Amino acid sequence: MKYYLGVDGGGSKTYTLIIDEQGNIVGKGQSGNGNHQTGYEIAKDNIRESVVMALGQAGLTQNDIEFAYFGLAGADREIDYEILRPMIAELGFPRHEINCDTMIAMRAGTDRPYGVVLICGTGVNGAGVNAEGQFYQCGGFTYLFGDFGGGGSLCVEVFRAVVRAWDGRERPTQLTQLLLDDLGFDSVQAMFDDYLDEGKSPPIRIAKLLFQAANSGDETAQEILRRQGEELGLTAKAIIERLRMTGEAFDVVMAGSILTRGEGDFVHRYIRETVESVAPGAKLVKLEVEPVIGAVWLAVESTGIPLPERIYERLRSVSEFSLA
Repeated sequence: MKYYLGVDGGGSKTYTLIIDEQGNIVGKGQSGNGNHQTGYEIAKDNIRESVVMALGQAGLTQNDIEFAYFGLAGADREIDYEILRPMIAELGFPRHEINCDTMIAMRAGTDRPYGVVLICGTGVNGAGVNAEGQFYQCGGFTYLFGDFGGGGSLCVEVFRAVVRAWDGRERPTQLTQLLLDDLGFDSVQAMFDDYLDEGKSPPIRIAKLLFQAANSGDETAQEILRRQGEELGLTAKAIIERLRMTGEAFDVVMAGSILTRGEGDFVHRYIRETVESVAPGAKLVKLEVEPVIGAVWLAVESTGIPLPERIYERLRSVSEFSLA
């Protein structure tokens, strides 16, 4: 019997999954932050803990694993791989590969080994791989380096919109009352003074207020979400053109809470319009399972064989890994 292992090391959690050649789950592991950029030793310990947990549950050793695939947040540039290669090698898997976590999210959302992925959760990121296996990442390096949005930035946009409406620089917005209710203030003045005097930052959860206000027809919220969609569309366009995929049929996988849990079509429509203008054969799809499943599929394909239909179908329908 052959066994395959996949790891999703994210900024808040690390998942490990082991399957056999029939697609049966034989081992699972879970731990905390797996991003070396926010703490090398912590990430190293958490990745190891998650892997050891899954191996123990499966009753296997590293030598029993046909291939191990690691999709890791922070695996962005060669300087990152110089850190990650020895870290992962210490785990003792004879055959393994490391890639950015964007790629396992993409693979989990499509039945093809190529395509484009847009991630909009806490931050934003985009990447793609074409049918020839060429990879390109666009974004994921913060606002200073060209990005816009994600919950970590949209919460600031909500706060700014309320302040600007209050001081007269913008029109009134329903976000004002929604924000005051969420943060527990009676007035914008009280909120303004508290955040300014105490050096506070808006909590990321208030990004969801954009969808509530937009659904009620609030133009300010709709404009912010439109900009998010347009920016993600530009990211997809850059990836598609760089990888020469304009004439191909493929999926653009949308991942992250803003894209998978946000209500309405306030972001998606602008991504769709841009993608259709450069690649009419592309299709937008929402990620519906945990990215770790994509890591397992890539582990299988990394052995040089196409992903067997039985493994694809079995894991795609596993309810315990559903994001719904």
